[in-house]
Amino acid sequence: MSPRRLLSASLAVLALSLSAASAHAAAPTPIIPVPAELIPGQGALLVRSGAVISAPAGDAAALSAARLLAGQVKQTRGLDLHAREGGAGAIVLVRDPSVTAAEGYVLTVTAKGARIAAKDDAGLLYGAMTMAQLLSPDAAFGKPVKVPALTVRDQPRFGWRGIMVDVARHFQPVDAIKLLIDAMAAHKMNTLHMHLSDDQGWRLEIKRYPKLTEIGAWRAPPTAGEAPSATPYGGFYTQDQIRDLVAYAKERAVTIVPEIDMPGHAQAAVASYPEIGVFGDRPPVAVDWGINPYLFDVDQPSLTFIEGVLDEVMALFPSTYIHVGGDEAIKDQWQSSPAVQARMKELGLKNEHEMQSWFIEHLGKYLAAHGRRLIGWDEILEGGLPASASVMSWRGEQGAIDAANQGHDVVLSPAPTLYLDSLQSDRADEPPGRLSIMTLKDVYAYEPMPKGIAPDKASHVLGAQGNAWSEYLVTPAQVRHAIFPRLDAIAEMTWSPKERRDWESFLGRLDIQRLRYARQGINAADSAFAVNFKLDDGRGAALRTGKAVVSLSTQTSFGQIRYTLDGKAPTARSPLYAKPLSVPVGGSVRAAAFTADGRATATLRMIDVSRVALLSRGNTDLTACPLGALGLRAPLTSEAEADAPAFNVNLFDTCQMYPAAPLDLAGGFEVKVARLPRHYGLAGDTTKVRWHYNATRFGELVVRAGGCEGSVVATFPLPDPAMASNRLTFKGDLPAGTGDADLCLLFTAPLSGPFYTVEAMALAPRTAP
Repeated sequence: MSPRRLLSASLAVLALSLSAASAHAAAPTPIIPVPAELIPGQGALLVRSGAVISAPAGDAAALSAARLLAGQVKQTRGLDLHAREGGAGAIVLVRDPSVTAAEGYVLTVTAKGARIAAKDDAGLLYGAMTMAQLLSPDAAFGKPVKVPALTVRDQPRFGWRGIMVDVARHFQPVDAIKLLIDAMAAHKMNTLHMHLSDDQGWRLEIKRYPKLTEIGAWRAPPTAGEAPSATPYGGFYTQDQIRDLVAYAKERAVTIVPEIDMPGHAQAAVASYPEIGVFGDRPPVAVDWGINPYLFDVDQPSLTFIEGVLDEVMALFPSTYIHVGGDEAIKDQWQSSPAVQARMKELGLKNEHEMQSWFIEHLGKYLAAHGRRLIGWDEILEGGLPASASVMSWRGEQGAIDAANQGHDVVLSPAPTLYLDSLQSDRADEPPGRLSIMTLKDVYAYEPMPKGIAPDKASHVLGAQGNAWSEYLVTPAQVRHAIFPRLDAIAEMTWSPKERRDWESFLGRLDIQRLRYARQGINAADSAFAVNFKLDDGRGAALRTGKAVVSLSTQTSFGQIRYTLDGKAPTARSPLYAKPLSVPVGGSVRAAAFTADGRATATLRMIDVSRVALLSRGNTDLTACPLGALGLRAPLTSEAEADAPAFNVNLFDTCQMYPAAPLDLAGGFEVKVARLPRHYGLAGDTTKVRWHYNATRFGELVVRAGGCEGSVVATFPLPDPAMASNRLTFKGDLPAGTGDADLCLLFTAPLSGPFYTVEAMALAPRTAP
């Protein structure tokens, strides 16, 4: 290296080091969400095991908050604190009517002790949770803590700070829900929206209608052509479990809002009680994700059934709001039913949208008569919004803007930004979900007060929530990976004043919070902090020159990237990444980012630049064929566990591209194919699915060179799905070529059969003539 280049590299490393040292020196107080006001004081309070947390005598809620504080600190710091009624303590909780804001608190820390003051139960709890974070400020565990003297005056920006879990598509055990509630309370989030019914499952015991769980809670897993499983998938919550869950949440200032989806997404209910459906037929509980046609009927027996369900729902859930869905209710059954059409005429309704509005208004009046309020997805705006209804806006923000400007309360939950089943990166190690990638920064940057809402209507914005839809989130670990740490971003977005939010500060505070998660057994995603690798000159160029130029980065740029080229795991003392690396073909790069105190911010990631690896493309390296788009990352089987394979797919076209294949270097290929269930309810979008003529009974895999209009390289008939594995391998030869060209891999399987995708394609080096 020339002296000038050596000096430049040294200066770059020095600049990075100074930047990291400066950031470390100015590390923010590790509180998420950031408080409305924090004033530093003089000195510090030393807290060690055995310290007492004192609550007012006879104040059950304050004592509960003290106990939750002690439990949180035990988990996240390893200190044993003792909650007691009355008397002195290192930490004292008090009722203070001068703290006028609902859910607000004042926390004062001096060298002599800490005082948490609030008017209401939630305020005491949130002050306690802030103190818990101050008592776990770093990587140390089990050691006494010096809490800096300070005063925190805090209150929420919004009253609705929520997370939605979809337990209808994939059931989640009670313990997993409780763990989420604990985390919500620690982050001052107060609304857990539980999506309890859908086409694919009914998850709540209703005593009056036992078949809802006897039949509706279970489905036969979909197949990819193989023999169906004899073990049904499903589960449900008993009413005793719900009572326990509601009480558990209430103690933690979390309100559970139940959702029973109506009038659409009703197939599980109709499968249980066909007489409440439009045509009286009994479908199976659905296995197709998406939109299915079954609706509730609009006659009196159906309404009586729904009212009976709502009676038991209201008896179990004391929440002000009851969510009735209202989304994606395609009207085909209503349009085709003479009885429904006659009912519309009788009611003087012009169309099916007005029929849905009448249906929703009927439910709203019923709920209002019982002291409750209806909330639904923004489709309930169609046909006219009932006066009593509130709107949860998911199709962007327009629904919230329209509803708020009409004087209705709204909750912001727009897709894709606040859809937590959206993947967090395009890495191959991401679990299944939607390929509309929403990074941690994307979520943090969202502003839940849309500009189109008139200033005098801003008070109608209740708040915001993130939605963890579970078509592809099967296990509790997958759900947690999707929610955490994006939950932290939503917490700060909904609690903290807009002007207090700061991305760089958030990352520093989140660094400590991720340590807390690890101690609590929460597998928070590290996607935002993991090292990403990019081959700057492409694979073909690397193979031809014998050198791969590799750039390293992370989504957040938090920490310093360290790397190794010798196959060993990097440490905080490994070389510091400063510019793209030139790596000989045959080598590899392992890398991780590290904090100033030497902790890795994510698990080790690596890139293999061997000749075999450069000639291979995994599923996530493939691209969509022209005019198509890869929209989902789907598992091999519907109920696959977290470590099962998952594949990027285009539901509308079974065609993928191996981009820029070096045909001058490759003489043959091996394609690994996965066969998946084709279980997608596309409703009106079925016409968008491309059908490719199949020349053999079960279709073929057709490989073309030079793109999808290029010459056919090979054609492989697909075997009978009932007789073959759902993982297949095909091998063939490539014609001699010059330079790089796209390889098109097209499946012509009938649309009535399974779905095929490419798991991987490896090219074999061309042998010399």
